[in-house]
Amino acid sequence: MSTHLAYDFPLLSMFWTMLWFFLWVMWFVLLFRIIGDVFRDDSLSGWGKTGWLLFVVLLPFVGVFVYVIARGKGMGARDAAHVRARQKAFDDYVRETAGAPAAGSSVDELARLAEIRDRGALSDEEFRRAKELVLSGGRAPAGGTPAAGTGSGAAGV
Repeated sequence: MSTHLAYDFPLLSMFWTMLWFFLWVMWFVLLFRIIGDVFRDDSLSGWGKTGWLLFVVLLPFVGVFVYVIARGKGMGARDAAHVRARQKAFDDYVRETAGAPAAGSSVDELARLAEIRDRGALSDEEFRRAKELVLSGGRAPAGGTPAAGTGSGAAGV
């Protein structure tokens, strides 16, 4: 009578079942990742994509192993390029949605205004009006006119 060690102990049986289940799930993750890489690769022609897909589907174990050996390094590079492109698209979307200014922020503008005032080129009233203009986003503040007509060069800041 032959004994199977894995099934003589319930805990060991559960371990083997979980191991096989994990390997089965891992196999499908790898298979779908390869299929996604085949479709994502722009350097492959339509016939090349068809050939790889038939190879991977009809001879799954051999096809997947050959694909990983033959194109595994490029697979990582294509995945990294795809991630960079998605991150760039997301960053552009956030910048566009947030309405970030293209050239400098209002903090930089206020720091330059304070520096000009400290040198004595701006009076306190001119500084106040220029600061209101910067904080209002370039629109004339409700309390008066912008500092453009003062002649001290504050409007160019």
